[in-house]
Amino acid sequence: MTTEQDQTPAPDSPVPGNSATPDGPVPDSPASDSPVPPSPVAKGFRPAWVTEELIAQWCAGVRRDASRRGPGSAESVTAVAPFDLSPIAAVPACAPEDVAAAVAGARADQPEWAGAPLRRRGDVVLAFHDLLLERQDQVIDLIQWETGKARYHAWQEVAQVAAIARHYARRARHYLAPHHVRGMVPGLTKVKEVRVPKGVVGVISPWNYPLYLGVGDVLPALMAGNAVVSKADSQTALTMLWTRALMAEAGLPSGLWRIVAGPGVVVGTALVDAVDFVCFTGSTATGRTVAERAARRLVGVSLELGGKNPLIVREDADVAAAAAGTVVAAFANTGQMCIHVERVYVHEKVYDAFRAELLRATRALRLGRSYDYSVDIGSLTSAAQLAAVEAHVDGAVAEGATVLAGGRARPDIGPLFYEPTVLEGVTPGMAVCDEETFGPVLSLYSYGADSEAVGLANRGTYGLSASIWSKDSREAGRMAVRIRAGSVNINDGAAAAAGSIEAGMGGMGDSGLGRRHGAEGIRKYTESQTIATQRLLPLGPAKAVDNSPENSEERSAETAAGTSVKSSVESFVRRTNGQLTLLRRLRVR
Repeated sequence: MTTEQDQTPAPDSPVPGNSATPDGPVPDSPASDSPVPPSPVAKGFRPAWVTEELIAQWCAGVRRDASRRGPGSAESVTAVAPFDLSPIAAVPACAPEDVAAAVAGARADQPEWAGAPLRRRGDVVLAFHDLLLERQDQVIDLIQWETGKARYHAWQEVAQVAAIARHYARRARHYLAPHHVRGMVPGLTKVKEVRVPKGVVGVISPWNYPLYLGVGDVLPALMAGNAVVSKADSQTALTMLWTRALMAEAGLPSGLWRIVAGPGVVVGTALVDAVDFVCFTGSTATGRTVAERAARRLVGVSLELGGKNPLIVREDADVAAAAAGTVVAAFANTGQMCIHVERVYVHEKVYDAFRAELLRATRALRLGRSYDYSVDIGSLTSAAQLAAVEAHVDGAVAEGATVLAGGRARPDIGPLFYEPTVLEGVTPGMAVCDEETFGPVLSLYSYGADSEAVGLANRGTYGLSASIWSKDSREAGRMAVRIRAGSVNINDGAAAAAGSIEAGMGGMGDSGLGRRHGAEGIRKYTESQTIATQRLLPLGPAKAVDNSPENSEERSAETAAGTSVKSSVESFVRRTNGQLTLLRRLRVR
């Protein structure tokens, strides 16, 4: 069957082939010499290969026990496909009892996995890596079906997860290796710090990147020796269930990664109440609730939350390159990305030139619903997200902002499509100025001096990602450290930092706590344990004497014993003081 496709350029667009070039693959990511052939699509935009039998097999991976159904709990949740609003699949919904049972089962299975050699864990993750690349067309189809994103943006999730799998399979030994340190008494006290697994990690991931955010955090948790219980987002549950089946095929014992599904207020809450560590990606408001609930149990959390990310175009920037990069950073994944750019600050001397290039590149983007690589921008994922985007744009226009490009829904393409939009004249107080839009909308502003640009970039309470475009990378670097953001990209929108797996990624301020990727991305799933071995001599006075006057013989020797203890303690104190003085003179420590 041929691919069903509905592809339409944005209004006033030149020939579709003149679209802006998107970012390439993340560093060290898999790529082929030619695009993967399109998958057949069944009527209603459901991939033809997805049968009811397959869906039933995947849904069997949801940990649910019918004998423990809570009163009034939902039996299933059914998402709708963004391309046409048709139902996707009924996924079993869990009750709090199901979540507790899943965590208990994972906790029982975890010690054996923690005792397995790192090489064994790495072999499983590398086998998963190979299977993921081999069958990437399937999961890309599922991601598109469940989210409505363009195929290239779905493929980027595969590339990123493959890079994460390779990285931690190969580097976990380095990140988790015992660390030897000097003991209290050099030569006599031997000390090392080791890393031990947290136990059971709970992962709560969103719908916008169901593979990358849903699985990219699971892999290092497993490599660190934990079991994992994931809450699948109701919109994108099939992507996670497909991936879990692939992990089982790669050799992961079945009880180590368990999946629960259902409403977040029910399932997410129960998960936070049961696990030993929580990894959450989502809104700042929900992140605060997760952190507060986990804190009551003294359970650690890692939170990647919202952002209102700025991009600065300096006076010396390559305007054409900056405009092309801005389009990618703002409109990739239809703007439904925590690190996407929503605020663009342009030096007044290049503002007009940049504005013209940006509008040309924006209007050249191709919108469409297609299971091939022929379109640049896909659909928004939900009616709620479309309503939020419309409210921000329409509200700004009503308050005096100007639409330079886009600014309207496109039901002629699909029910949840919205044009890539550029606004000018946005002022403080407008919702689109102060709040995260999470859609294909950016606002243009001008500035006069670098210090002003830094101040504008730091406006608000978020601090997730930022971007600076300049031919003087050294000066841009000096600006970068003054910007409150977990990642700052120079001459790139967001992909350079996000794709550099050895570097941590996360937010400051209201954008979250902790980091994914790099050393912290795996060490956060462990506890640091100190093991100290004392050799030859004990620490403290050589002999401790009990001078309690509870029997007559001890009472008669009280004076002599007290004198002995005093002499022993004073001798120990003198020796230790001498050692401390010597260590200082030798500049030890």
